[in-house]
Amino acid sequence: MRRRALVALVAVPGLAQVAAAYTPDVEYTLHCEGCHLADGSGSPGKVPALAGSLARFLRVPGGREYLARVPGVASAPLSDAALAALLDWTLRRFDGATLPADYVPYTAKEIHALRAQPLADVAATRKALLEGTDPVR
Repeated sequence: MRRRALVALVAVPGLAQVAAAYTPDVEYTLHCEGCHLADGSGSPGKVPALAGSLARFLRVPGGREYLARVPGVASAPLSDAALAALLDWTLRRFDGATLPADYVPYTAKEIHALRAQPLADVAATRKALLEGTDPVR
């Protein structure tokens, strides 16, 4: 019995290290692909497409922050650094051709601050950003 407990204590931290070592593409598969699909096409009327639509948020005030504050992003069970890497990977993978020339990758510190400001109304904020009006916060 003691040996099993010892093995469990040693094995669990090892599993945590393996999980922390996932690359952004694997994190996308685990945390995003179920809704946004492998090709980032989403489900029209239900789940927004990522492909060809993310970079436009980087061109409007509040858009960069919006991408990190969307509930599915902000509440992902990832460290701030892993989430920053996942957002950057997603932007490059699904909208890399239209990223602004001055695009700066997200940082763990930035993600940490944005996660502390959850969005009250995602749909209204998204609509306002895309229409160029003041977003609802």
